[in-house]
Amino acid sequence: MGKIGKGQSCNLCLKPAVRSLPMKDAISIFSEAKKLKAEGRRIYVCKEHYKEYKKKVKESRKVELWRIKQYP
Repeated sequence: MGKIGKGQSCNLCLKPAVRSLPMKDAISIFSEAKKLKAEGRRIYVCKEHYKEYKKKVKESRKVELWRIKQYP
């Protein structure tokens, strides 16, 4: 049983966590995560923050794909 199953709360808003993310990815997405850098390698996020994370990562992956394929 992992930390989420044991009732870990979101590091950003203290709601129940549903996912964990690598700290380096979270710092690039969430400005609040910069304060948490010294706490460990992973950050735990609630459903709302995970949804926000997915949207931002989707946008950045699309831009990266365009850059690699060299679209105008």
